[in-house]
Amino acid sequence: MADEAGIEQQKTLQSICYKRGLLQLLDQRKLPLETIYLNIRDSKDGWVAIKEMVVRGAPAIAIAAALSLAVEVSNLGAFGGTPNDAASFLSNKLDYLVSSRPTAVNLSEAATKLKGAVHKASATASDGQAVFQTYIEAAEIMLVDDVASNKAIGHHGASLIQKQQSASTSLSVLTHCNTGSLATAGYGTALGVIRALHEKGVLGRAYCTETRPFNQGSRLTAFELVHDNIPATLVADSSAAALMKAGQVNAVVVGADRVAANGDTANKIGTYSLALSANYHGIPFYVAAPLTSVDLSISSGEEIVIEERSAKELLHARGGLGEQVAASGISVWNPAFDVTPATIITGIITEKGVITKDGSDSFDIKSFTKELASK
Repeated sequence: MADEAGIEQQKTLQSICYKRGLLQLLDQRKLPLETIYLNIRDSKDGWVAIKEMVVRGAPAIAIAAALSLAVEVSNLGAFGGTPNDAASFLSNKLDYLVSSRPTAVNLSEAATKLKGAVHKASATASDGQAVFQTYIEAAEIMLVDDVASNKAIGHHGASLIQKQQSASTSLSVLTHCNTGSLATAGYGTALGVIRALHEKGVLGRAYCTETRPFNQGSRLTAFELVHDNIPATLVADSSAAALMKAGQVNAVVVGADRVAANGDTANKIGTYSLALSANYHGIPFYVAAPLTSVDLSISSGEEIVIEERSAKELLHARGGLGEQVAASGISVWNPAFDVTPATIITGIITEKGVITKDGSDSFDIKSFTKELASK
């Protein structure tokens, strides 16, 4: 694993610190007690960091993977192969990186785009080094584009919620897991919507779940909300329904690791329960995610592969990092994600606008993306 890097904490929390030839990732397993950055020298370090939850959140995973390979080829030195050799080298490394978190479509989508860029470059490049340069520049653009995308998601989501709750100037929004600057290149998706509402002066309170068993909500989202001085309250996962019944929630906003063509959405385990409860209590339930989280190759959530995590996350404290807290010999089922059906999702907030239903139980995301492409 990469070694620790002594970087002073940024004024704005960043999970990814990058300049050409150098990548450092905030070790989110240590939060909120320690702020430690790890040096990521190559794609192997990137793979381990993603697999071991040093970095998490679908957008951040994709960018961290892409940049770990960019750092590797930046520091590779002389490369004697042909342009095709360079493209093959990069393609194989990207396939390896995708295997670290198969559920997050952003990672495989990014790998596909980057492969396309390098194979196109290999057709005209004079040498392998030129193909590497094309890759590095494409990976760096991803980092810049993600921040702009997140801010657009925040703007669209805040405007939508404010419009639908026009009678209220003090909105309470519940979120799950972590979808902020620690899960992206900056600002965040679902947490970006909360940030935008706060900036508009209409957020009364954000509620974040603890998000068992890895506690991304209590460790990470709570950390970000306190850091940004956003009024917030931490709740146990199991108390969310009671909070809704008490009339304390105006809207629920969550992120997504993969969205099927019909709008079925895979997100952190516990999301489905929140959606069911919100639906019962008549509370709008929104998914906030970039279009890179949409996988039009699958028609529904039934086709989404759900990753299962280590039993240690349930058997031991602090998501598997602390002492044993469960009875020895008990069996464990620990899926990392669940799928929320489109039927109980109110809208999907993207950087290009909000996808809504048109008299159907599902979303016509293909038409939405086709319309964008025609503009």
